[in-house]
Amino acid sequence: MKILSVSDTVVKSLLEPVGGSPAIDGVDLILACGDLPPEYLTALKHRYDTPLLYVLGNHDLRYEESPPQGCLHIHRKIVKMGAVRIIGFSGSRWYNGNINQYTEKQMARFIRKMRFSLWRSGGIDLVVSHAPPRFVKDAEDPCHRGFRVFLQFIEKYRPTYFIHGHIHTLFENDSERLTRVQSTSVINSYGYHVLEI
Repeated sequence: MKILSVSDTVVKSLLEPVGGSPAIDGVDLILACGDLPPEYLTALKHRYDTPLLYVLGNHDLRYEESPPQGCLHIHRKIVKMGAVRIIGFSGSRWYNGNINQYTEKQMARFIRKMRFSLWRSGGIDLVVSHAPPRFVKDAEDPCHRGFRVFLQFIEKYRPTYFIHGHIHTLFENDSERLTRVQSTSVINSYGYHVLEI
């Protein structure tokens, strides 16, 4: 499965055709990790003609009135795409009380309430989140700290991948996006990233 993940900044070249084909060939699934205009998600869904799953970022203020067309919001949901089990978590750490901001306790409660669903699904292969796990190339300002409970989630459920946005970093190469936490590959999706699983 070829996955295109996007977050935080619009990359116009993804929407431009290359010889009549999409900029990236053979995309089977798009994952949007937040802080993107809903129109961009609609355009990606249309351009690649493939399922698009998304979570919301702390700057996604227009989604209620103008949701992306044909895309699925997966905050606190488990979705199966083929054999791949995916769970999503929207938002960032609470810092000024706006929407899509959560305290550590709130995020821990969200996960706790999903224990039965997680057990019934037989595990999770991929996490889609806006915020990163705490201390995994996050930042120290209140907005950009990751969630400690995500580290506990990784330890307990051992997903193969944890894909997030929120941390704006320019990468020289894709290996810089990746951090191993136990057996999980944590990937910063800022801009876009292509993953084959």
